[in-house]
Amino acid sequence: MDRIPKVDLSPFLNDIDQVDSDADQLLAKKKQIKEVINQACSEFGFFQIFNHGIPTSLMSQTLSLSKTFFNCPDEEKLKCSLAPLPVGYNRQSSPFSGENEYLLFSPRFGFDGIYPNTPAGFREVSEEIFSGLTKTGLVVERILNECLDLPPNFLHENSPDRTQDVMMHRKYHPATDTESNGLYSHQDPNCFTFVIQDNIGGLEVLKDDTWIPVIPSDGYIIVNIGDVLQVLSNNKYKSATHRVVRPKAPRESRHSVIYFYNIGGDKWVEPLPQFTKETDEKPKYKGFYYKDYTALRTKNIKLSRSEDVIGITHYALPDLHSETHLTRDKNCGK
Repeated sequence: MDRIPKVDLSPFLNDIDQVDSDADQLLAKKKQIKEVINQACSEFGFFQIFNHGIPTSLMSQTLSLSKTFFNCPDEEKLKCSLAPLPVGYNRQSSPFSGENEYLLFSPRFGFDGIYPNTPAGFREVSEEIFSGLTKTGLVVERILNECLDLPPNFLHENSPDRTQDVMMHRKYHPATDTESNGLYSHQDPNCFTFVIQDNIGGLEVLKDDTWIPVIPSDGYIIVNIGDVLQVLSNNKYKSATHRVVRPKAPRESRHSVIYFYNIGGDKWVEPLPQFTKETDEKPKYKGFYYKDYTALRTKNIKLSRSEDVIGITHYALPDLHSETHLTRDKNCGK
């Protein structure tokens, strides 16, 4: 049984030209959806959306083209490696980081050189789904803004530049008899993340000290809350702890598309007064520039031990740090 909440996003997409009676029903539906999302974000930071405006056929086509690319010979994939730039093709292989490879894109660097000529249509489809995920991200951002009872458009006006967003195609190699780690347990540093996974599964989220599998469902997009929203809300919302375990049955590669809804690197991040001064709560984090945090996080890629992972507890104030650090050590293992 899938324990991750599923919410219908259509009431937030189709709310124009409503007669009064329909408007009342629409408001009731929206209220119910926001209650589900708010509870999920407060407890563990994971939920799923459907009727989100992106055709299931486009999601399937993207995953299919992604699979075709990763099945190409290494010499073809390496043509898309743009090191030392953070975008392009790369791979990870260690007991800690797991066995996976990825193709990373951000509008800041354009598409040229990042996306291959083979398979045909890969770039065009990737551009199309990136645009769709951007639009869906704006909707989810608005919903979260309302759930947190922030001033209208506060989150959007705080960081309106969507060229900071990042999309990743990822492949996890089949598990072996002795090793099945896909990606170590972690929290995402950004505002929130969208994940489209194929039918192989393997994504798990931590809730109440138990790893819960996120069961694949056609047409659904997984949403997980990141560190920025956890800090801004002073821990009202939880940055989701998640990992990927490569299934041993069926012994096949796992493919996913991930979209990171970011903020600008020069943005200052600290608990908002709505969750501190106005509620008589002490700030649980000291402020920081987002670019400084992401610079620290890049070191995680080269680490070989989960206990060395740099996360948001780096900025936790003393009264919280001891508690969250112990929890993190206990849970370490997407």
